Amino acid sequence: MTRLGDVCAIRYGKDHKKLSDGSIPTYGSGGIMRYVDTAICEQPSVLIPRKGTLGNLFYTDEPFWTVDTLFWTDIDQTKIVPKYLYYQLKQKDLASYNVGTAVPSLTVEVLNEIDLDVPSIDKQRRIVEVLNSFDSKIALNNRLNDYLLELVSSVFAYRFSNNVNTTELKNVLSISTKALKPQEHAGEIWEHYSIPAFDENHRPVFEPASGIKSNKYQIDSECILISKLNPSTKRIWMPYCSSNNAVCSTEFIVYRPYLKEYKSFYYAAIDSPRFTDYLLEHVSGSTGSRQRAQSKDTLNYLMPNPGKEEIKDFCTFADPIYRHIQINEQQTAKLELLRDALLPKLMSGEIDVSKVDLTQLTNNHLAGC
Repeated sequence: MTRLGDVCAIRYGKDHKKLSDGSIPTYGSGGIMRYVDTAICEQPSVLIPRKGTLGNLFYTDEPFWTVDTLFWTDIDQTKIVPKYLYYQLKQKDLASYNVGTAVPSLTVEVLNEIDLDVPSIDKQRRIVEVLNSFDSKIALNNRLNDYLLELVSSVFAYRFSNNVNTTELKNVLSISTKALKPQEHAGEIWEHYSIPAFDENHRPVFEPASGIKSNKYQIDSECILISKLNPSTKRIWMPYCSSNNAVCSTEFIVYRPYLKEYKSFYYAAIDSPRFTDYLLEHVSGSTGSRQRAQSKDTLNYLMPNPGKEEIKDFCTFADPIYRHIQINEQQTAKLELLRDALLPKLMSGEIDVSKVDLTQLTNNHLAGC
């Protein structure tokens, strides 16, 4: 056992005043934000939340910049393998180290005292090798989904950006505001589509209704969700609603197509940069952290409105792609559950890492995921 402060120095992130479109990713508490021209660190590092959602850990082995909502770790690689440190910290309930009042917060002093189980470097590397088999497949799914989303967006823009008839959004989509009160549904497990869940892994959280503190909107798989909170950070969701108790945060606008068979077309329209620009033109609030788009204002947005055959043709193309994206997300969720179940067993030695056959694991168990 050793202390976190004995294997790394914990550094503060810094605001970057001149964000650009350079080659260095900038990490914030919600993930990669923008790109800069200068790296704050060029070594592998674990990025730890300083305030806000304390469970959002990041690992990077590429040059990066991070803003001041995250700490970054300057790791002594003679003592600990950087990715092993990441896996160790994932086992910790960082929220239990909270020292904040209004806003959950962590400090360097508190983090330095976190105990870590640090075996030999060789054993650390072997554990990382096993867990990386899962991470590699997860990363592949995520890259494929990014490509598929970009493909649909590109095809939509090519077909419908210019010289297309338009109609006001209210003529093709309604806004649903049917609310549920958690206290009236004790004993139910809700499939909760929240802002933190989107930011963490783009998947809903299943939790008891009794543990949810505020009213939620009732949704189903025919809905399209887009965040009205801070629309400069786009959060758009096509919920698959694998249960009958799906709800979402009231920070989302819930659109429901009048013609549900055209949902893919309208999702692509809502996902377009043109709609995002419209949202940003209709926000209230003076600060970047609490700006909100006004749901009712979006009803006047001019949606592309080509002929029915063109919409059907696009949906024939896009429907299976969006479905494949959802399948990949569900597979990724299973992989993460398996990886996280293995993690403590490998760390404790309950599973002897030297006897794990990586070839069999990769070829047989992960190939079908």
